Amino acid sequence: MAENTESESRKLLGRLREAMAGDDAGQARLDKITQLIADSMGTEVCSIYLFRDEETLELCATEGLNRESVHQTRMRVGEGLVGRVARSGKVVNTADAPNARGFRYMPETGEEAFSSFLGIPIQRLGEMMGVLVVQSRDSREYTEDAVYALEVVAMVIAEMTELGAFVGEGAAMSALHQQPVQLEGGVAQEGAAEGHIWLHEPRVVVTNPIADDPHRELERLQEAVDELRVGVDKMLEGARSADKEQLQVLETYRMFANSKGWMRRMEEDIARGLSAEAAVEKEQSLARGRMAKAQDAYLRERLSDLDDLSNRLLRILTGQGRETGAEMPDDPILVARNIGPAELLDYGRKLKGIILEEGSVGSHAAIVARALAIPLVVHVGRITTEALNGDHVLVDGDVGTVHLRPDDPVTSAFRDKIAMQAQAKERYASIRDKEAVTVDGKRIHMMMNAGLMADLPSLGTSGAEGVGLFRTELQFLIRNQMPKRAELVESYERVLTAAGEKRVVFRTLDIGSDKVLPYMKPTDEPNPALGWRAIRVGLDKPGVMRMQLQALMRAAKGRPLTIMFPFVAQFEEYRQARREVDKTLERERKLGHVLPESIEVGAMLETPSLGFAPLKFFEEVDFVSIGGNDLKQFFFAADRENERVRKRYDTLNASFLSFIERVVERCDMCDTPLSFCGEDAGRPIEAVCLAAMGIRYLSMRPASIGPVKSLMMRVDLGELRKVISDARHRGEQSVRPSVIRYLREL
Repeated sequence: MAENTESESRKLLGRLREAMAGDDAGQARLDKITQLIADSMGTEVCSIYLFRDEETLELCATEGLNRESVHQTRMRVGEGLVGRVARSGKVVNTADAPNARGFRYMPETGEEAFSSFLGIPIQRLGEMMGVLVVQSRDSREYTEDAVYALEVVAMVIAEMTELGAFVGEGAAMSALHQQPVQLEGGVAQEGAAEGHIWLHEPRVVVTNPIADDPHRELERLQEAVDELRVGVDKMLEGARSADKEQLQVLETYRMFANSKGWMRRMEEDIARGLSAEAAVEKEQSLARGRMAKAQDAYLRERLSDLDDLSNRLLRILTGQGRETGAEMPDDPILVARNIGPAELLDYGRKLKGIILEEGSVGSHAAIVARALAIPLVVHVGRITTEALNGDHVLVDGDVGTVHLRPDDPVTSAFRDKIAMQAQAKERYASIRDKEAVTVDGKRIHMMMNAGLMADLPSLGTSGAEGVGLFRTELQFLIRNQMPKRAELVESYERVLTAAGEKRVVFRTLDIGSDKVLPYMKPTDEPNPALGWRAIRVGLDKPGVMRMQLQALMRAAKGRPLTIMFPFVAQFEEYRQARREVDKTLERERKLGHVLPESIEVGAMLETPSLGFAPLKFFEEVDFVSIGGNDLKQFFFAADRENERVRKRYDTLNASFLSFIERVVERCDMCDTPLSFCGEDAGRPIEAVCLAAMGIRYLSMRPASIGPVKSLMMRVDLGELRKVISDARHRGEQSVRPSVIRYLREL
């Protein structure tokens, strides 16, 4: 690249810095910038469009178009060439704009006189902020040098917009991080919480996007990259004993840290006039943009690695580490792109809520959040770039909505909702110690789900009669290496002691699918949810299963023990697992250990196939627990992580209830206890319908027991069964509308 071109670019950025250093208001600054760019680029027109809302761009400054159109001309994303740039995040460069795909004529601007068009996305960390446009009367396609120079300028405009340099009148020029914002996500743990933002990864703020001395900036970049490389090498040396996947990530870090292409692009940006920090962030923005569009999971992971590495490099350059000196608020709502279970447990119950930009309903973080009963919303786009430490926020985990910096009416309505929930809790407390008996005298047993010692205090305060599902995988997920048998014995013993006389159903290790152990060799499977997981792993790796069974038996110390195997798809799998229990029991007897007073061994019915197992299975198994979450997704062939299909299928679908009815009938024939465990067990309407189909044991999160019991005690299951039956005979796809009409009449 020619030295004089680089000098021109630096000269332009120098003039831009002078323009922004003055005391001008935001509009005057933006006007000056368009004049400077048009003059430096030798174009008749330069215009800057900024977003006024998520879908609308507004012309905020122009040199060469009709000044009357400023703040009057607006367009939707995807509309016209400017909207095309905003939608795609890509440059549009054409010598014949009126005949280009998507061109839209805006008569109020007077742009019909200009043939050539160059549109550059103004974006920061993958978030679109606006579009920078230059136009000329003569028909020409702009050179690569011109495009590159304007991308550097757009980067600076993005940084200065972030820093509030262009605040003026109107929505498009309002100060960032000050306006109320409502963001939508997915529900991973229900509940409502009000608090203040605590960023897991504090934002790195680039305050000096334009460099004074390019040579010094190159030195700073090289010094920071050297420090980064040394840090990555040290991490690699310290992780030689780690699993293959961790080493793979660190090797990728090292590859990127030593990438000549990555370094060359940043050096070119510095030569153009950017500071070292701005050059790194420009590369990071491009990686984020590509990551958002990448369909390939491997490519997304690699781009995510590059994004993380860029963050590390920015922290070295700016000195802005994780410890910023900010104090965690008394009512912290944690915000992160993603977070592991161990990190989340470090925060513990001090968190009021959690908001993740990524995450998933079945992620490790979601499992811990449920165990701690902390509202969690996932897939909340833009939250890490929009939120600042200390921002007021409302988290509605019941519907998956986040209100950031809410206005007074929203806050007031939200507080009313929380107050109503608190009143309901008081009502539920009055029936806590009463048995759940329906109007027609049916006794329903209310159990709770758990996974941590922190859950156990809820056993007394929630009114739960026992633990219907204790997730043992959490002790494995939060460690960097396989736990020792003695550690598991101690952990399970504490659980049984805390539960006292109440029954605890221990589900054996349920890993695979979305629950991958950090120290376990990853498997490359096209569909992990239908792959090598849960009991399949245990039967193929019997050493792990035996260790866990031994730990459970020793922890019982002569008390009754209940074990449940997950994801049993056929009778023979249960028989194999049962044989392992018997062999382990015999081995413990020979070793002289105290044996459990009694052992119950059950199976989780999470695949439709087990519902059609030979009747002999239902005779042999000690109990069956329907795992509703997995069963429903396999029954309807609808991934519960996929919002497009998940909401199409209802638990109260007539076909699904008919299947549940068949399982109930087969268990009744063999006098086999049957329970239902999953999110639907904790939803009052679904719970009473499951009880009407004949299920007498329900296991749910502790907070759901009160609402479910309250409705259960007011329902006649015989009448409700008739309502469901009549709706099915009428051919209704879902019995929900009929059930709701009946319940409203109560």
